Amino acid sequence: MSTPTAPTVAELEEQERRLTLPHFTYDDAWALGTLLVELARERSAPVAIDIRRGGQQLFHAALPGSTPDNDAWIDRKRRVVDRYAASSLLIGTRFRAKNTTFEDSSRLDPDVYAAHGGAFPITVEGAGVIGTVVVSGLPQLEDHAMVVEALEHFSATL
Repeated sequence: MSTPTAPTVAELEEQERRLTLPHFTYDDAWALGTLLVELARERSAPVAIDIRRGGQQLFHAALPGSTPDNDAWIDRKRRVVDRYAASSLLIGTRFRAKNTTFEDSSRLDPDVYAAHGGAFPITVEGAGVIGTVVVSGLPQLEDHAMVVEALEHFSATL
């Protein structure tokens, strides 16, 4: 997989509009999580994967090469999605588009929140953001791209 280029705010917003799902069940979490594990294994990606709905963790996997630090990054990126109802990469990109950084301007503790790519909202038609899917272990653009690729494949099966 080649290194993705940094998407624009408009491109990231379009991804989120396009990847709204008709539903998201426990079985859907398992299917999306196992799809992400398959993608990561194909690429020997040393990632951790986390899927949550509301406050409940529905799926978690840590692949070879991942570390406890990846779980900490998952938590920090997930909190950004929970707070802003948008992908962690989109939030970081919005701050950079204003010639600042999330860390300098959000007034949020960087030990608790990280606006780095890899956390994406699970949005259900008619319900809004109901959860998150997060990948951590690759450079942030690659974490984000892996989540988007999996959601694209997954949403095509619904």
